[in-house]
Amino acid sequence: MVFVIRILFYIFAKEIYQDMSKAKLTVVGIGPGSVEDITPAVMNAIKEADVVVGYQYYFQFVEPYLKEGAQCVDTGMKRERDRARQAFEYAQQGKNVVVISSGDAGIYGMTPLVWEMAQCSTHPQNIELSSLPGISAFQKAASLLGAPVGHDFCVISLSDLMTPWSTIEKRIVAAAQADFVTAVYNPKSHGRYWQLYRLKELFLKERKESTPVGYVRQAGRPEQEVKVTTLRDLDPEDVDMFTVIIIGNSQSYAWEDHIITPRGYYREGQEEGRETAIGQSIMMESFRTISRELRNPDIPLSRKWPLLHAIHTTADFDMEQWLYTDEDVVPLLYQAMKEGRLKTIVTDVTMVASGIRKAACERYGIEVKCYLHDERVAAMAKEKGITRTQAGIRLAVEENPQALYVFGNAPTALMELCDLMRKQKADPVGVIAAPVGFVHVCESKWMLKSFLHVPKLMIEGRKGGSNIAATLVNSILAWEDAEQLKPGRDV
Repeated sequence: MVFVIRILFYIFAKEIYQDMSKAKLTVVGIGPGSVEDITPAVMNAIKEADVVVGYQYYFQFVEPYLKEGAQCVDTGMKRERDRARQAFEYAQQGKNVVVISSGDAGIYGMTPLVWEMAQCSTHPQNIELSSLPGISAFQKAASLLGAPVGHDFCVISLSDLMTPWSTIEKRIVAAAQADFVTAVYNPKSHGRYWQLYRLKELFLKERKESTPVGYVRQAGRPEQEVKVTTLRDLDPEDVDMFTVIIIGNSQSYAWEDHIITPRGYYREGQEEGRETAIGQSIMMESFRTISRELRNPDIPLSRKWPLLHAIHTTADFDMEQWLYTDEDVVPLLYQAMKEGRLKTIVTDVTMVASGIRKAACERYGIEVKCYLHDERVAAMAKEKGITRTQAGIRLAVEENPQALYVFGNAPTALMELCDLMRKQKADPVGVIAAPVGFVHVCESKWMLKSFLHVPKLMIEGRKGGSNIAATLVNSILAWEDAEQLKPGRDV
């Protein structure tokens, strides 16, 4: 009985001894470069290490905190496999080993390699393997730039040492189309000088030139440099291998040399603001549905945007056939509104005026006028023997010769404007023509079409209506929202 107890005790003691003697191999991220950015957990691991394995450049950041007698092992640059192998060899000797990487060791660092190699180790059961996170370079860069990664983001390395460039390019295109805030690692080196130029070219196909871009060189170190620019002005020659670049998404904006990407928590106003945001979200989803069902979806956004409004208002996909737009007419008229050159919108009937977005007009200082019920109009119509809508246009041209004229009901009113333009008494900023009916409707639109210099949108043929005329105006007022319909964009 005593003999059995002794055997059990021996086995138990041996297991305890083996557990106590199990060596540690810890992979840690030491942050971007300053001691303040090393986490307490990582600092404790470094202080307890017998051996620190890493690239020599990074030893300067941890040497002051090593215990007496601790050994630093450098395998040289681009010798990651040798580094991991040596780390296991020291650990199998019973030493407490710490492998260091800059930033977070799990992001383009040593952690994946060490864990992969653990599967092939001859005695992995003798080593207690763990990893500790660090502050990544892109996180440090983001904090210095303000709040650029407030929404969905991705990280891409431009180094093609481990990944074929064809794969990297696919990832760049996907990130740009999906509207991710994008952090770029390894943007440039002595041997890789063109890749950042290519990334910029690809992003400009999907993002506005004004998209804010920030880059930070040597984040957290004495040589630190922080710069905010735009996608258009990003200069690849101003970047090196120690730089992290962060490209904003479609909602990002620059403010006081910082970049902000809103998460969506902050809204000016209360219930009205929330209702507006919800309503816009529903409308944009409707637009995406309509876009998928178009016979020819690959049309310029400046034409697609008013077309989506027209179909959304009428549920009539024949609008794809009947909507006519001059080239870039929507952004052109929007710019006139934004710059204050378009201050007045004149409609033929009050129903058109009532459908135009009031808040947007107020934002741009635009007044919407309809002269149909002006007391002077009835008198003029009776005196001249013309329709009231004709008389209303005559009076409107006298007082607002350079307004945006919008027709959703009366072809005679449109014909009156055309006659006044021919006589050089009217010079409208633009014309939206959607009169509806069977008498003089087509003729009035053909008349307008002959004025090549006048920016115009129209519903050709007999179709039209006040609701379509108003929604075409609204498509101009909301032109900036059209960016959300680019591939991958979201509200």
